[in-house]
Amino acid sequence: MTGGKTLPDHASTGDFAATAAAYFSDLQRRICVTFEAFEPTSRFAPRSWSKPAGHRLEGGGESRLMRGEVFEKVGVNVSHVWGEFSPQARSQVAGAEESGGRFVACGISLVAHMWNPYVPIVHMNLRYLRTSRAWFGGGSDLTPTFPFEEDTAAFHQALREACDSYRPDAYREFKAWCDRYFFLPHRQEPRGVGGIFFDDVSSGSQDADFAFVREVGEAFLRVYPQIVARRKDTPFDEAARERLLIKRGRYVEFNLVYDRGTKFGFSTDADPEAYLMSLPPLAKW
Repeated sequence: MTGGKTLPDHASTGDFAATAAAYFSDLQRRICVTFEAFEPTSRFAPRSWSKPAGHRLEGGGESRLMRGEVFEKVGVNVSHVWGEFSPQARSQVAGAEESGGRFVACGISLVAHMWNPYVPIVHMNLRYLRTSRAWFGGGSDLTPTFPFEEDTAAFHQALREACDSYRPDAYREFKAWCDRYFFLPHRQEPRGVGGIFFDDVSSGSQDADFAFVREVGEAFLRVYPQIVARRKDTPFDEAARERLLIKRGRYVEFNLVYDRGTKFGFSTDADPEAYLMSLPPLAKW
């Protein structure tokens, strides 16, 4: 007990965290099967990681990475961890001070970098976190080197439908949040064409919140493979490839300087290969 409150741990909060983690693992499996269908021979290589009991961070996850002819590098990671934030990290996470730094978290994170410059980079993340209180976060966004209105509209429409299933104003709020978040202040430019971003989602109905998170996951699984199929065979030259590598440089800048997931990984002493999965295999400046 701290200040009259029960500290959350993997035992007291594990029932729901396990439910969320089971969905994230199933979504990971289905995404990997769908992505592998684009590849003639390449398949995801799984790598499990774990932290021992008694460590500041316990639990673990599974990272799946594929390098192929369509996907130059794609990672789909899940994790389920619990433990204690470092003292310097507690002020950055809601409820962490009140919980004495104790937390439980689980989630799925995906980033795909494509060979063809006309297929956009994509990111998707969904997560559940509990300190002295519980909430959901996540979102998905598209970063094309060569934007196509058809792709942008389809991507946003899928996410709009997921948001509309939650509440009428959710898409407007979460799209605007995405536009603010995925912006590079030092370059005064957006990272891509947006999507949705949300954090600290806790409406009072955990079932409704979790249903929304699942809708976002299913929307991503429906729409992004359609975009890949539409663009993967588009002819390109070295000039287009050069533009892709420069765009990836911008992606690296955002993920190493501003990205919350990367910062969370550093603050929890999780697996570096997992939370740095988003970095592309090649980039230029």
